[in-house]
Amino acid sequence: MSVTHLIESPTKADGAELWRIARDSAKLDLNSPYAYMLWCRDFAETSVVAREDGRAVGFVIAYRRPDAPDSALVWQVAVDRSQRGKGLAGALLDALYRRLVDEGVRYLETTITPDNEASIRLFASFAKRWNAAVETSVLFGGEDFPEARHLPEELYRIGPLTVPAN
Repeated sequence: MSVTHLIESPTKADGAELWRIARDSAKLDLNSPYAYMLWCRDFAETSVVAREDGRAVGFVIAYRRPDAPDSALVWQVAVDRSQRGKGLAGALLDALYRRLVDEGVRYLETTITPDNEASIRLFASFAKRWNAAVETSVLFGGEDFPEARHLPEELYRIGPLTVPAN
């Protein structure tokens, strides 16, 4: 399916909408609205938002790792319920990493809990499109979290990345 959304860097005015999309996903760990507003201000160059008719309908928020500037960690990916199943999450990742690879990023990193099959499929598909290897390891074990019964967060490291020809 083709995706015809405008994909661009977020502005601080997008923070409230990103919070709404994350909240409505019912899957993501929800940060405060303030955190999303700060993210849109401070990490706009490593994040993207999709718009339809001027309204935010999806996003990827990421940051370059200070101790590994060739790696950008995807913090969250979320798509509005009205847009699911249209390939928007993959289009957002592709748009962001095309830009980041041009700026020297060679690895996508993200963490996924073992029960999040949709995210596992999303990032496996990204690796396949980009013809890149996937390495996984446990970044944080369930016992590392203060709340009971948190699943481990597995680190997915995809790369090295070069912009795919298409």
